[in-house]
Amino acid sequence: MKRGFTAAIAAAALLLGAPVSAQDGVTTYDFEGSFDDAIFSVESAIVGQGLVIDYVSHVGDMLNRTREDVGSDVTIFDAADIFIFCSAVTSRSVMETDPMNIAHCPYGIFVTDREGEVSVGYRNMPEGPMQEVQALLDDIAREAVGQ
Repeated sequence: MKRGFTAAIAAAALLLGAPVSAQDGVTTYDFEGSFDDAIFSVESAIVGQGLVIDYVSHVGDMLNRTREDVGSDVTIFDAADIFIFCSAVTSRSVMETDPMNIAHCPYGIFVTDREGEVSVGYRNMPEGPMQEVQALLDDIAREAVGQ
């Protein structure tokens, strides 16, 4: 019975536009389209919030390039990038509440492609003031995937 109830809740969440995955400290959304389209969409969503992208980390390229060097034959991602950025307004708000919230800055939105399954996501923030950042990240991710 519990398994059926959990499946029903998951199906309802998907219909309501909830994240595909919100476990292990990460929230992800499926992206209907190519990796390149998702990259463009995430970049546009971040810039559309009036934010500046400080850096794009090409994690997928690094993992693929160094796979043999570390003795592995596993392809983790076909492609994976992380967009690194900050928000002066949101960061000031959460750090005025607790200066140690600096530990969570800068913020990142990632895009992954695993065998043609493209996802957009972010690392979940702790409860309390950092939920303001979580809301910003979720707004960006949802906009990027068209929700």
